Amino acid sequence: MAVQRTSRRGFLRAAGLAGAVVAARPFRSMAAKPASPAAKAVRLGGPVFQAPQDPEGLALAHRKLGYRAAYCPGVDLNDKPRIRAIEAAFAKHDVVLAEVGRWVNLLDADASKRAAHLKLVTEGLALADEIGARCCVDIAGSYNPKVWFGPHPENLSQRFFDETVENARKIIDAVKPRRAKFCFEMMGWAIPDSADTYLRLIKAVDRPAFGVHLDPCNLVNCPQRFYDNTALLNECFDKLGPWIASCHAKDLTWDVEMNVHFREVTVGTGSLDFATYLRRLAALPGEVPLMIEHMANPEEYDKSRRYLLELGKKIGVGFGAQAL
Repeated sequence: MAVQRTSRRGFLRAAGLAGAVVAARPFRSMAAKPASPAAKAVRLGGPVFQAPQDPEGLALAHRKLGYRAAYCPGVDLNDKPRIRAIEAAFAKHDVVLAEVGRWVNLLDADASKRAAHLKLVTEGLALADEIGARCCVDIAGSYNPKVWFGPHPENLSQRFFDETVENARKIIDAVKPRRAKFCFEMMGWAIPDSADTYLRLIKAVDRPAFGVHLDPCNLVNCPQRFYDNTALLNECFDKLGPWIASCHAKDLTWDVEMNVHFREVTVGTGSLDFATYLRRLAALPGEVPLMIEHMANPEEYDKSRRYLLELGKKIGVGFGAQAL
């Protein structure tokens, strides 16, 4: 979910895809044990820039980078021929459509905007199910009247929780998806802000089509979680593993000021324990996608991609077939 730097939606549009778009590294386990023999490959993905818009060419452009996962390309829900063409081309080249992003505020204070956003996300889930994407994802929303994803004292309240459960049920019940999941992205200042809160949501929503979208950087909102993000990662996989539909990859650093300021950075230049992240992800069933996001430019996306591929070699985690 875009909070700083160039927005996800802006970069995904530039890539021809749909988006709706100096700290120590004490816990980076570069010499970690190899993944177990039972571990599966990770489906890595990210935006592809200056790629052809035809489905066949776009799918091949992902594979040329070693990607076996992709953000859902731009397509209207009513354009059934293009939907079928995208689904067929990406399946042919073994590229999973990881997610349909619908980045809007489902708890907007304006009733008309809230209704429009609910409709947009519902259509996003319908598109994900129709095209074969793993999930449709949005944040739960915010009561902040000025910034759609911003902090607000009521964003961790029971009222927020109850309205989020209601929204999830409405979206899922309207679509009745056969294969896609609906997920909320984790946030540091709004529900779901922890693995336990996400478990509460799963139980309260009580729908098989409700899944988990894992973005561990979004959960780092205090020094303890920053310094011991290995424990945070393991907690997320231990508690939420069976429901994880898609994941995001970015890194985090701490800019030293007179108050706490974490900042997203290129993968490999921050403090997130990607060795643990990759090992735990590889052990999940179904090859859950890991999508690089929030990089500032194509060069940072490429740097992040190359870092993850090299780290995988060092720790024995594969990414499936080699780049074409």
